[in-house]
Amino acid sequence: MDKRILLISDAQSFMVDAITNNLKNADFEVIFQKPVLNEISRMGNRPALILIYLGAYVEEISEVLVYLKDLILEEEKKLFLVGSEEEIRTVKQSIPEQAITGVLNRPLNVKDLVERMNKAMEIIESEQEKKHILVVDDDPVMLRTIKGWLSARYQVTMVNSGMNAITYLAKNRPDLILLDYEMPVCSGPQALEMIRSESATSSIPVMFLTAKGDRESVTSVLALKPEGYLLKTMAPADILASLDKFFAEHKKKII
Repeated sequence: MDKRILLISDAQSFMVDAITNNLKNADFEVIFQKPVLNEISRMGNRPALILIYLGAYVEEISEVLVYLKDLILEEEKKLFLVGSEEEIRTVKQSIPEQAITGVLNRPLNVKDLVERMNKAMEIIESEQEKKHILVVDDDPVMLRTIKGWLSARYQVTMVNSGMNAITYLAKNRPDLILLDYEMPVCSGPQALEMIRSESATSSIPVMFLTAKGDRESVTSVLALKPEGYLLKTMAPADILASLDKFFAEHKKKII
């Protein structure tokens, strides 16, 4: 189990040292990082768990917070905040509440923090055992809806365009891509064509999940050999059943 935590704060204060020491005593590896955009963005193999110990400096790091928001949503990181109510409200101006796993107010009970981190790592480990689905759709409401349908059974990552999907796939390999058909700039069929044209991504299974059910739309993508073509009008239970069936049959092929 990868028990690494990225701890972000502006300085190695007494409380930051106390947090670090208690986490290390609980077998965590703590990676300390100041809230500097260039340094955070250059980090490779970032931990799945991010802890920010806030302070007055939070007013000055809006670019860092926006970057962390995108990182959390794209790479499914879990974010915890430690700070005053005012500091936490400032963070929520840049990072939506639904992207924040948990908050701890000061004065901080460090033992409670360690317990929360242990529970978070258990959840991360459980999610890593699930099949990973990348959902590509330009409609944010639809993205949240699909995640709500799938997240109890699958690990779900969301991106809002075909080009963002291609960028994500440069560093990540999901078990299945659910692809919308109609999207601006790069449509679903265009995205699938690019996925199939690259040797690193050509074998990743892709299904369409779209509102376009006309014969012309369906037949136009058959040459690209998607693993399925699901309609958003289907009952959520039927979509889940289709995904479960796909993974069960895919497992048999591997065996």
